[in-house]
Amino acid sequence: MGSINLRHLVREIPDFPQPGILFRDIIPLMRQPDAWQEVMRQLGEVCDRLQPDLIVGIESRGFIVGTALATAKTIGFSPVRKPGKLPGQVIGVDYSLEYGTDRLEIVPDGFENSPRVLIVDDLLATGGTAAACAELVQQVGGQLVGFSFVVELTDLGGQGKLPAGVPVDSLIVY
Repeated sequence: MGSINLRHLVREIPDFPQPGILFRDIIPLMRQPDAWQEVMRQLGEVCDRLQPDLIVGIESRGFIVGTALATAKTIGFSPVRKPGKLPGQVIGVDYSLEYGTDRLEIVPDGFENSPRVLIVDDLLATGGTAAACAELVQQVGGQLVGFSFVVELTDLGGQGKLPAGVPVDSLIVY
C-alpha cells in the first residue's frame, strides 16, 4: 500500500472559500478506499509512536479523519466544534484564521484523568484553528502529545503557532 501517491488525490480548488485562497480538497482521496486505508495506516503509526488515550478532531473534516483513526486504533474520540453545536457545559476559545475570526468549543467531560490527546484535522494552514484546539485541550486537562494532519501548507507557517515541542505529523506537505 505504501506505493499509493496520496498527493495526486488531493484536488486544488482556487478562490475557495474566498478569492485568493487555494483550497486543498481531500474528498477525492477519501473516495479511494486503498488510499484512505493508507492514510489510516500512516496516522496509525503516529498513534503507535505517541500513544494517545483520546483523539480530538476539529470540525468538520477532522471528525472524518479523527473518528476513522480512533476506531482503527480502538481509542476514544472527542469533537471540537463551532459555537452552539455541542450539548451541555462547554469551554470555548476565540481565535483568528486565515480569512476571519471564529470560535471553537469542547465538552470537558472525559478529560478528568488527564488523557494523552492527539489532535487530528485534515489540514494545517496558518495554525490558528489547531492552536485554539490545543488551548482548549489544555484548558480541560488533556495532555497534548501531538498533532496529525493529512495535508500541511508549509508556506503559511502554521507549525509556528502550535505549542513548542509538541510533535506535528503531516502526511502530505505542500
